[in-house]
Amino acid sequence: MEIRILTVDDLDAVFDSRRRAFGPIPAGDLDDWRAQVVPTLAAGRYLGVVDGPRLVATSRINDFTQWWHGRPISMGGVASVTVAPEERGRGVGRMIMNATIDRCAALGHPVSALYPATTRIYRSLGWEHAGAMHRATLPAEALRAIRPTEQVKIRRMGPDDVAEVLSVIGRTHAAARASGPLCRSEETWRLWLAEEDDFLYLADDGFVIYRWDGRDIAVDTLLAGSEATARTLWSLVGSSSSVAESVHAVVAPDDPVLWLIGERSHDLVKQTRWMFRVVDLPAAVAGRGFPANVTLDAVVRVDDPQRPGNSGLWHLSVAGGVGAARPAEGVRDAVPAFTAGGLSALYAGVPAATLRRAGLLSGPADADETLDAAFHAKPYSLDYF
Repeated sequence: MEIRILTVDDLDAVFDSRRRAFGPIPAGDLDDWRAQVVPTLAAGRYLGVVDGPRLVATSRINDFTQWWHGRPISMGGVASVTVAPEERGRGVGRMIMNATIDRCAALGHPVSALYPATTRIYRSLGWEHAGAMHRATLPAEALRAIRPTEQVKIRRMGPDDVAEVLSVIGRTHAAARASGPLCRSEETWRLWLAEEDDFLYLADDGFVIYRWDGRDIAVDTLLAGSEATARTLWSLVGSSSSVAESVHAVVAPDDPVLWLIGERSHDLVKQTRWMFRVVDLPAAVAGRGFPANVTLDAVVRVDDPQRPGNSGLWHLSVAGGVGAARPAEGVRDAVPAFTAGGLSALYAGVPAATLRRAGLLSGPADADETLDAAFHAKPYSLDYF
């Protein structure tokens, strides 16, 4: 067996692998699937394990931007991981995922994320649970009752508004010091903004995308950079309450809507978990945002068998919201020691005390509190991939 980068000529084999792994694609979704897959094949972002003429495993690396404490960083979003049923249990999955880590690095992604169908294999290769996509069920009437505080101009939007939408996404996540949300390419957004069954509205500092879901409303995205825009867009969604009883909305875990609705005795929120991995340690730390008032100066050890360049002693420093990781030399004292998954989890804001009790961090605990303060985050995603 060997690994190679797949091309558009492999589209039929990729389709067959996907069908055997996840089931048939509904006929109505085939065009959307091709529109998503063909560009990644053409860009060298699809890997395959081949055994002679047979394609026996695949993985796709999406080109995403992800925000960490309000700063955007290039992220490889891993999806479409498949192994032919007759090859399962023979190590082919580890083979394709090891290659995927290296391909992420070659494509310039310092970090990677994925939604796992199973945790064990990804955890063994350095990915660790980091955050979730939260889908809340909200009473439509409670949203209708949100009162706008001032006039906010909104208009319908479409594919020609893609540049403004991308600008709103970047400004909103930066201002909120968000960790975890991602943005797809301009081409993908242009396709989404052309969806005929979606209702799309744009303000100067926010937008909403929603649709009917049976007798309910489904909100894919609602971003707002101000209270006035948040009130206006959520009350717009709630204006369907004469027909819809519930609104199912993808939201941040501390989304303002949860404080805008009048009655909130309990939250009905479904979580879909995602995992995260540091691919290139120095680039990942340099690209991440950090709290401006936190100073970190610590030496740590990292053990990353899949990415030997990440292994060894590292001097981690943070000052003025900027971080750096540099090789440390001449250190003889014991230092905190992270597994690859432990390092990834720390980056995503998992507390040091949790990492120690999970066996992902060992050694002296003197720097734990400062590490927690520097890497503090509440990661979430607004997208499934």
